[in-house]
Amino acid sequence: MSFSARDSELGMDRPISRRDFMNGAAILIGAAMIPSVGMSSLGQIPESQNRAGYDPPVLTGMRGSHPGSFEIAHSLRDGTFWQKAGAPIDTGEIYDLVVVGGGISGLAAAHFFRERAGKSARILILENHDDFGGHAKRNEFHLGGRLELLNGGTLGIDSPTPYSREADGLIRMLGIDPDAFERKYDNRKLYRALGLQEGIFFDKETFGVDRLVAGVPGGSRGDETELDDGDSGESMSWTKFLAKTPLSAEVQRDVARIEEAKIDYMSGLTSAQKKDRLSRMSYKDFLLNVAKVHPDVILVYQTRTNGEWGVGIDAEPALDCWALGLPGFQGMKLEPGAAPRMSYTAAGYANGGSYRFHFPDGNASIARLLVRDLIPEAVPGTNAEDVVTAQVDYSRLDRDDSPIRIRLNSTVVRARNAGSPSSSREVEVAYATGKRVFTVRARGCILACWNMVIPYLCPDLPDKQKQALHYLVKVPLIYTSVGIRNWTSFQKLAVQRIYAPGAYWTSVNLNWPVKMGSYASSPNPEEPILLHLSRTPCKPGLSARDQQIAGRYEILATTFETFERNVRDQLQRTLGEGGFDPARDIEAITVNRWPHGYGYEYNPLFDPEWPEAERPNVIGRKQFGRITIANTDSGATAYTDVAINEAFRAVNELLTT
Repeated sequence: MSFSARDSELGMDRPISRRDFMNGAAILIGAAMIPSVGMSSLGQIPESQNRAGYDPPVLTGMRGSHPGSFEIAHSLRDGTFWQKAGAPIDTGEIYDLVVVGGGISGLAAAHFFRERAGKSARILILENHDDFGGHAKRNEFHLGGRLELLNGGTLGIDSPTPYSREADGLIRMLGIDPDAFERKYDNRKLYRALGLQEGIFFDKETFGVDRLVAGVPGGSRGDETELDDGDSGESMSWTKFLAKTPLSAEVQRDVARIEEAKIDYMSGLTSAQKKDRLSRMSYKDFLLNVAKVHPDVILVYQTRTNGEWGVGIDAEPALDCWALGLPGFQGMKLEPGAAPRMSYTAAGYANGGSYRFHFPDGNASIARLLVRDLIPEAVPGTNAEDVVTAQVDYSRLDRDDSPIRIRLNSTVVRARNAGSPSSSREVEVAYATGKRVFTVRARGCILACWNMVIPYLCPDLPDKQKQALHYLVKVPLIYTSVGIRNWTSFQKLAVQRIYAPGAYWTSVNLNWPVKMGSYASSPNPEEPILLHLSRTPCKPGLSARDQQIAGRYEILATTFETFERNVRDQLQRTLGEGGFDPARDIEAITVNRWPHGYGYEYNPLFDPEWPEAERPNVIGRKQFGRITIANTDSGATAYTDVAINEAFRAVNELLTT
């Protein structure tokens, strides 16, 4: 591979800790099956899961929906899988329950089922990825002798609504006390003590010049609202801050006005009337047509909602943006609380939300605690603190002597009732691993996978249910973890989090400072640290669903090389004045690619106001014989408590019919 002079300057020609997987593209065998990793005997798992040193969290390169995890499902969708697969091999295994999907919803379903059916219940969990956790993925690095952790997917326990009795009970059974942990382990004062603040990076392609401006007034401009620390530690006014930016005088004036001025843009209307109007226009329309800002103001705010809903302000209601704390509403005398025509997230946060906490590796630690609960010998330790540094023994996940088994690298390709769904007492589940297909049987099956794949697994579902399952597209996103040699450049530039509204990566953050058990994030700028970069590949101007479909295609077509080049280029342009050299300072890159990311949330601008019983998520999750469905799609949103709630419902349906 040849590199340009610019590539060499960025360090593209230097070895780092990564695996390119043929530049991000998996090699397909027979257009359907992934390469065989070897089968030791009939019914046993691929040898790789039992291989010494098997440890997916330490892998770098293309992760998330990694090569090898999705090709079989795509061939099933395209109608080519069974043409090449051959007859399935019956393993002879019989279970009380088979769970399809090893994410938090699937693991929680196994827990709830065992609680109801008894400790001896035989449960098999089949997972298409090479690790459990679903979107709750762990990125683990060892830099300069230090363990560094970061979330590769979902981060926080935080939810827009209070946890249900079942979800809260499970969290606390696992030993998690969110309020106590938030007080005890959050170390956010570290960066403030070093004088690090929020910053905005203005890129030359969008704003005419590359310029990083530190000291954003009033807190975070980032796109991950659940992580705002609420105290940026600065006292600069918007006028002084904006004077340092490349924005024109007119744009500066309008930004300062919507950020600081208390103007009632809908005077004469009641709060309820204002909220109704705001629910029927996008935040972009509100800024342009109600607040009447200069069109270039939109460039500053367009991606502010990307991290929450997967689309920009052109596709999000102004009322929802009010609930999330975006500016322009401070003088409008809107009464607190939710209102009709609000999204699930906005309505929940308007009413207060839930408790908040996140582990150093995000919700991956919740998945690890669930696995410890189900298979104690696989995850050593005794509490929620020590799970952070526990070394998972993957060879213990799928053993004959265990009533609960987790089988990785196994893509389910069919789940069908034995006989008529109305009278069936058994389900046959077929899964592909290596280049072969196997079947197991169970008294029940819970599909804790993505909604859009279920019609292909269960083609006998009613057409109306299949249409409903297809409706809830997933939100595509990319979370990238970058290991760097030190973070002195951030210290010199006085930034900890950088919002980049026009750049490839819309946010660049130092790893969140969390101490827990024996784990502690880097306290010294001279030491290595991880950076978190995020990108939501949406297409402004389309409906929310169409933007997310387009974004999915972009993610799957983008090579690791392209992601890496954009990481290096943007970090050099953003941090270069602080002494950052990407060729010298970058030590590892993990790109967590989620073309099927978080669950779709109904958008009041584009989705009908269905009666509850007619909502696609409600129709889609209906029981089908001995098959029930549990996932965040079933709750039409993407939060940890929803994943647990839907698991509880699915188990209850299965055991009461």
